[in-house]
Amino acid sequence: MKILVGYDGTNSAKAALQLAITHARVFEAQVMVITSLTGGTVTEEAEINNANEDLAEAEKMAKKAGIPCETHLLVRGMQPGEDIVNFAAENEVDAIYIGVKRRSKVGKLLFGSNAQYVIIKASCPVTTVK
Repeated sequence: MKILVGYDGTNSAKAALQLAITHARVFEAQVMVITSLTGGTVTEEAEINNANEDLAEAEKMAKKAGIPCETHLLVRGMQPGEDIVNFAAENEVDAIYIGVKRRSKVGKLLFGSNAQYVIIKASCPVTTVK
């Protein structure tokens, strides 16, 4: 079984990773932790370095729990929600875990929601964590 965690280092992402680790232990699953950056001229070197540090921290958490883990930094020119859905399909992921930020309905309409995109478009179950 493969569990994918969309990870950006926020508290909600850390909570999603912790839940994924707990479930991976029960289901004897592998955890794949990904961070998606838009790419192009939008992505700064500092942003890439921060993402790599966050992924290293996530991998350390999983390995400390004895869970097989691999990390991926994706810079493929897509929005994070689209990137997560595509990566999950490409890698035949069984479940996706993502942290969600509290945002008003108006905020979601104006800015969109990566979590909302993943929930609607993913071909596997999606677990959200606040």
